[in-house]
Amino acid sequence: MPLLEARHLTKTFSSGQTMFGTGTTGQLRAVDDVSLAIESGETLGLVGESGSGKSTLGRMLLRLIEPDSGEVFFDGHDVLRAGGAQLRRLRRDMQIIFQDPFGSLDPRMTVEQIVCEPMAIHGTDGRADRRQRAAEAMRAVGMDASALGRYPHEFSGGQRQRVGIARALVLRPRFIVADEPVSALDVSVGSQIVNLLKQLQRDFSLTYLFISHSMPIVRYLANRIAVMQHGELVEVGATEQITTAPQHPYTRSLLAATPEIEFSSR
Repeated sequence: MPLLEARHLTKTFSSGQTMFGTGTTGQLRAVDDVSLAIESGETLGLVGESGSGKSTLGRMLLRLIEPDSGEVFFDGHDVLRAGGAQLRRLRRDMQIIFQDPFGSLDPRMTVEQIVCEPMAIHGTDGRADRRQRAAEAMRAVGMDASALGRYPHEFSGGQRQRVGIARALVLRPRFIVADEPVSALDVSVGSQIVNLLKQLQRDFSLTYLFISHSMPIVRYLANRIAVMQHGELVEVGATEQITTAPQHPYTRSLLAATPEIEFSSR
């Protein structure tokens, strides 16, 4: 049984604009009847251009966005029907790393408050234990525990993203949606973050949905690749198959459009 399975997910947003001057609200089908499965311990790379529906899909898997229709199962549990204590337990196991390391961290909070916030929300451990776990998470992402007393503006973009990863890691989840976590970083820093995610997966037995517009990054990181265009999955397969013998024209265009990237060490 897959760790996570989505069945026939659909999401439509209102465009907020009228069409043809008739006063009818425009509709955007962001995710169109998408089904996928992610096995425990693997990385599924979800790739496509901006606006293809990747982030909406990732957030629906975590129930940060409610789908219009469809089902999501995590470890056999129905995520969309869960409520109360069951939903809280599921959310401890399912975390997200956001795209923007500048906008995703509250500038008024210390790093300690940011990293400890998930534990406070879920009521885990006492304050001293939370600080210890936060320090452990910081060290796991390559930062010193002394950073806990500082504020986000004191750090570079790459360091801020490491703080965001520590925040996602501190509850010791099993599944993480990494939503374009390196797109706001320069190539050298981004490659270090990608290698860090790879190392954390080994150290903490993590399962990833890694969302990106870059085929070379998902080729490097993912076991399998799912290609998304205009809200639909147009091709899913093993990384080698997708990158060496793609079947869909859109997949071929993504491969042709993105240069290779060298991944430096952590």
